[in-house]
Amino acid sequence: MDVVIVESPAKAKTINKYLGSGYKVLASYGHVRDLPSKDGSVKPDEDFSMAWDTDAKSQKRLNEIASAVKGADRLILATDPDREGEAISWHVLEVLKKKGVLKDLKQTQRVVFNAITKKSVLEAMENPRELHQELIEAYLARRALDYLVGFTLSPVLWRKLPGSRSAGRVQSVALRLICERELDIEKFISEEYWTIAAQMRTGAGDSFEARLWSLDGKKLEKFDINNKDAAEETKARIEASRFAVRSVESKPGRRNPQPPFTTSTLQQEASRKLGFSASRTMQLAQRLYEGIELDGETTGLITYMRTDGVQIAPEAVAQTRNVIQNEFGEPYLPSSARVYQTKAKNAQEAHEAIRPTDPARLPAEMKRLLDDDQFKLYELVWKRTLASQMESARLDRTTIDMASGDGKIGLRATGSVITFDGFLKLYQEGKDDDGDSDDGSRLPKVAMGDALGLGEVKADQHFTEPPPRYTEASLVKKMEELGIGRPSTYASILSVLRDRGYVHMDKNRFLPDDKGRLVTAFLENFFTRYVEYSFTADLEEKLDQISAGELNWKDVLRDFWKDFTGAVDEALELRITEVLDRLNEVLGPHVFPPKEDGSEPRACPSCETGQLSLKVGRFGAFVGCSNYPDCKFTRQLTVGNGDDALNGDKVLGEDPETGKEVAIKSGRFGPYIQLGEAEDGEKPKRAGIPKGWTPGDIDLDEALKLLSLPREVGEHPEDGEMVTAGLGRFGPFVRHGKIYANLESPEEVFTVGLNRAVTLIAEKKANPGRRRAAAPLKELGAHPEDGEPVNVMNGRYGPYVKHGKTNATLPAGKPPEEVTLEEAVALIAAKAGKKPAAKKKAAAKKKTAKKKTAKKKTAAKKKTAAKKKTASKKKTAAKSETADTES
Repeated sequence: MDVVIVESPAKAKTINKYLGSGYKVLASYGHVRDLPSKDGSVKPDEDFSMAWDTDAKSQKRLNEIASAVKGADRLILATDPDREGEAISWHVLEVLKKKGVLKDLKQTQRVVFNAITKKSVLEAMENPRELHQELIEAYLARRALDYLVGFTLSPVLWRKLPGSRSAGRVQSVALRLICERELDIEKFISEEYWTIAAQMRTGAGDSFEARLWSLDGKKLEKFDINNKDAAEETKARIEASRFAVRSVESKPGRRNPQPPFTTSTLQQEASRKLGFSASRTMQLAQRLYEGIELDGETTGLITYMRTDGVQIAPEAVAQTRNVIQNEFGEPYLPSSARVYQTKAKNAQEAHEAIRPTDPARLPAEMKRLLDDDQFKLYELVWKRTLASQMESARLDRTTIDMASGDGKIGLRATGSVITFDGFLKLYQEGKDDDGDSDDGSRLPKVAMGDALGLGEVKADQHFTEPPPRYTEASLVKKMEELGIGRPSTYASILSVLRDRGYVHMDKNRFLPDDKGRLVTAFLENFFTRYVEYSFTADLEEKLDQISAGELNWKDVLRDFWKDFTGAVDEALELRITEVLDRLNEVLGPHVFPPKEDGSEPRACPSCETGQLSLKVGRFGAFVGCSNYPDCKFTRQLTVGNGDDALNGDKVLGEDPETGKEVAIKSGRFGPYIQLGEAEDGEKPKRAGIPKGWTPGDIDLDEALKLLSLPREVGEHPEDGEMVTAGLGRFGPFVRHGKIYANLESPEEVFTVGLNRAVTLIAEKKANPGRRRAAAPLKELGAHPEDGEPVNVMNGRYGPYVKHGKTNATLPAGKPPEEVTLEEAVALIAAKAGKKPAAKKKAAAKKKTAKKKTAKKKTAAKKKTAAKKKTASKKKTAAKSETADTES
């Protein structure tokens, strides 16, 4: 019996069918060991030795693997064909060596396959190899670097910038890109410019549009006409002129298809065309790679989805060309196959491009077997692959230059007409922000010297726009261009930035939060080298050289650690006041923007004599007054979206009952509503703003409603005690005595009636430890194992999936409506997998816990008695000493 190790259970089941009864295929369920989340797991003083940890779930899997290997003839490590896959195989082998189960094993082999099809798997089994040691060392170096940066730099942030969560080797550089783009947008000054276009007519009556190209013998630049007067004057000159064709130039052109997908380009296109996040794209690609049931056999639909390579196997090229000929005909098939060269620096990781395992599986045939999102991604991969081997598009690019009679005004018309669509019949690559440069207009036939008629002349005003914020697609593209990180890590990096609260998404674009800007400013000023794009890219290059066998991995770690620890030591010596002074200077334009009236931006709006400055507290940074504690004005760092309601000075009006001013203020924890000011040492009445309400949209009536809370709903029919409704720490509620029951929305606080309130309270009373059952956000269907329903629910801490008594939180940034049944089942399985270990651990400690409790009680009694005895002696001694003194 041969034992084969793969990563996922779905893959194990499929491959076992391919290999037959002589093999036992087991899953490692991903990585089996990791560095513990505590300082000291990587030890630079011990030649960068690493202390690996195995959780209870992985330990159970390893025990199963070890048990199977004991009686096996051969161990075949068949994890994924990339660096992480090589590392998992190495980890499994290391654990089995320590367990001593490899002694009787005849052979240990490593096999890799790029697709989960019977042909690919069987071919891989016939071509085993040894573990790739250099690739493993590159993994170890990368893991150590990321760990050392995170666990060394993050504590510096916690001390000098309380509220900051973490820093990372690549994560911090990606954050810098987002913050720098936002700074460019804020600094951007829009400029006015005008364009002038005229409708021209040929003698045959055909019309076309031409634009002003030159004026007074000089080529027109973008900002040459920058005001209305100049535009109107130029327009009048054109209208008073007669034009003739000066030259006609027509050039044939070609557009070639893009290569098949790599990990990076797949993420970019899925974002642009389908609106998928990078993590969502990778989840779907994993599902398509692992396969579906097809003709009674599970088979993968696409090749491995973590790759830098653009080449595809010769046999796959031949299959693709056959499909092109059958589906589109001879004109769309080039005379020879196209060959693409990878741009990846690391040849060890440049595997085959992402493609369909069988191009003959047309998307239309697969649609009934896949859910909507899986189908969309499969269709995208299929189209891109086929297009990459199709004929080029042919087009005619025509330019017509026209001149006025005196030669002082030049107009130009350009057109691009596709004469043969080629690959464009099937696929056209999306654009981030540039749009398509080809206008696709056909120009009429004219000859040099032809007189042209003049129709309407239009002068249009324009303003330059700031650079756009990054989308996931454009950020991934930028990181790849700079050589920062690796495509297989981009999805997790972007997720971490969102999870840490450093950025958020606004219309599918990255917007840095204040916390993220603070961290970036701190790192740029005190750890400049480690957030430089060139330094990070050079380090990636060294990691690639390690995997190519050109550098020693520990030499790279030593060089990095020596300089890095020096920078950390310098930062630890900084006083927080020094840090804040520097950040005040750097972030001044952002935190203290210029005021429209030209007054001092940092003047305190409360006491008017103090200066506003950045301050830090246990919950993070905020803005406070220099006259503290006499002036206790505070606000959040920025006003956000230009909303002066967050600046603490938006007066909504007067309360008709008290005549006091109602205003929206801003504290360090966010905006709130306040009635009047402090009187006789008593704090004014305040009300928080419910989640989901925009401070700038709140009017006086809504503010008074919030200030009136809690609201009396009515007397409870059983005891006559008043039932109230209000907003609390955990959201809207109704209350009767000590019983609180949640409401669905803040608005319901003002409308809930007594009958509904009593019902909610009765339900809560009957189930004090449980929340009232809520309707699911999305019903996903029956669980494949027991048929029980799997639903997406909305909880206090966000959306989650529910199956029976198992609840699994959705990954941060994952829209609830996009969750599929397969993803939910995987999340539930991962969550359920942790429970047995916890129970087992609890059961194991149950007996000892009782003993320890008894011992603790006995020890506590003895300790108390001893204290009393000591206290009594001290008291007696004190009395004696007092008596001696008095005498």
